[in-house]
Amino acid sequence: MDTTSQTPEATAVNRDGLWPMPPGPPHEEAHIAQSPLLRDFVHGAADGPVLPFALALGLSGAAIGTAPIIVAGLAAAVAGGIAVGLRGYLATCDAADHYAAERRKEEEETVEYVDRERWEVAAILHRYGVRGDALHLAVDSICADQRRWVDFMMRFELDLKEPEPQRAAACAVTTGGGHLLAGLIPVAPLLVDGGALAVSGALTGAALAVFGWLRARANGMPPLRGAMQTLATGAVAAAAAFIVARAVGG
Repeated sequence: MDTTSQTPEATAVNRDGLWPMPPGPPHEEAHIAQSPLLRDFVHGAADGPVLPFALALGLSGAAIGTAPIIVAGLAAAVAGGIAVGLRGYLATCDAADHYAAERRKEEEETVEYVDRERWEVAAILHRYGVRGDALHLAVDSICADQRRWVDFMMRFELDLKEPEPQRAAACAVTTGGGHLLAGLIPVAPLLVDGGALAVSGALTGAALAVFGWLRARANGMPPLRGAMQTLATGAVAAAAAFIVARAVGG
């Protein structure tokens, strides 16, 4: 085969046996999940309107004045935003600590139990259909570099992906901010008109459907199903709050 006409880039790629990527669909899909901040905002906002509207509906069912309803809705939105933001921050930090601990353990095991760890690499590859000489060659190649070896074990044995601890603060602010802003949607009409509970309900329903649709799309799920599920969750929560408030408040 004549390789004189190949470009340096193609020759470099082919040197280790990996051929250039053939034509096909875009390598990076264009969807909302590409933007971590936008994804965090949507996840935070998806449930944001539920509690403030449920609270407003429940208090109205107990025949409480508009001013306390507005105060309670604002308080619920702020508290929910803070709680969601802190929960996201702590979850990110915990995931980073867990990953670091597991990685240290794997690094120690690749030194102390070389044969056992090499066998585990072979067992993983064997499940994917690698056999014979190809299996031995693949194991030797992976285990020739400890970092690559540990990366392989973290991904395919423990199913752990390295988190981004530097995103913890940004994730907390974006997720909590999304929850807070979405939580203000049911309250906004009441600030303009104390009797606009129907408008608040309509805006809340629309917001739940939109955010549920976006969250499902970001997660690779059917968007319509996500919208309906989020809307149904909000409706059930609001109805329960109204029934309880009516029963307790008379």
